[in-house]
Parts: sequence; C-alpha cells; structure tokens
Amino acid sequence: MKIAFLGYGQVGAPLADHLQQLGHEVTLAANDPQSARARRALERNSQLKLAPAKDAVRNADVVFLATPFEANEAALETVAEEVRGKILVDCTNPVGPKLSHGLNSLQSGLEKVQQIVPDTLVVKAFTIYGFENFENSAFPDYNVKPVMMYCGANTRAKETVAQLIAQLGWEPLDVGGAEQALHLEHMTLLWVRMVRVNGQSPHRVWATLTR
Repeated sequence: MKIAFLGYGQVGAPLADHLQQLGHEVTLAANDPQSARARRALERNSQLKLAPAKDAVRNADVVFLATPFEANEAALETVAEEVRGKILVDCTNPVGPKLSHGLNSLQSGLEKVQQIVPDTLVVKAFTIYGFENFENSAFPDYNVKPVMMYCGANTRAKETVAQLIAQLGWEPLDVGGAEQALHLEHMTLLWVRMVRVNGQSPHRVWATLTR
C-alpha cells in the first residue's frame, strides 16, 4: 500500500517507520527535505521516501494526518485537491488550556478536519495514547493485544485502517461513526492527565475483553 504522512514528529515518525518495515511504500510530505525533522525521520529509517506534499499525497492510497492540531488547516489546504476521495487517518487531537478540549467539546477534531477537506474519507485512529506506544506496541507479558479504537463514517475506509492497525500489532476496535470521535478525543485527554500530569506509566494502554 502507498501511504503518505503529513507530519512525522513524535507520533508520525514511528508509525511511518513501522509501516515501511511492514512492506508498505511510505512517503513523507516534505517540502523541505533538509529540515531537522525530515533528517531525523530518515536517520530512523533510511527507506522512507521524501516528496513535496502535493506529490506525496497525490500518489498515496492512504494519508496519515499527524501534524499538531493547530497546523491541520494549513497542511490540508495545501493538498486539498490531491487528498480528495482518499482515506485520511486523523491522528490529531485538539487540546486547549489546562488540558481542556481544544474545540470546547462543541465539535470533534475529526469534524473540523472533515470541514477543511469535505471530500475525504476521514477515520480517527492512533489518538488515544502517547507516542511511546507507537514506538513499541508489544506487551509480551499479557495474552491480549492492546486495543486501538477508531471511528469514521465510511465503512470501506475503516476496514482499510483496521488492517493497518492490526498489522502494527494492535487489536482494532471500531467504536462507530464520526460522531464517536469526540469521545475518543476525551479519552486522549484522560490518558494525558493520567500520564503527563499524574505520573502514571506512559506505557499504559487498554485492552478489550469479550466473553
């Protein structure tokens, strides 16, 4: 599968690295290939490709949005035509003052993304934990896989993203339509408060059990 990344920092870089190692053709949208962030990504995995944002997105089957939330609009408007009709994995979270929801819980970040690029198939995923768990999703001392919850309006898009989630070592859990994104974003805030504020382990994740 051809995958492009808009954003390849703490979240995007490990996901891009692991997906490339799984055999996918992964391209970083790098208008400045000499940037420090691009160089760090290539130091992690020299097999990652670099291309201008429009080219990277145009040639991709799936696009990961892993920019800081406040950079989403500029990043997406740059590739608005190229991303049309494609699967867009929204890995971003709106975070406001004092770890509040950045959109005041009036709408989800996914809904905001969908407004910017209305003709894309947006799936919310890779948002409910910190970057440490994208570096390594293995929990060998347990007989269950960690769960990765995801949501979105388009069934086909969600099926594709679920395949990528499973390949990356997670148990995919479809929690519903796009309206569920706000709840996932609040789960992110819960995790951040537990870990970044209260000092719990950053390698704390959830699992799903079905009787």
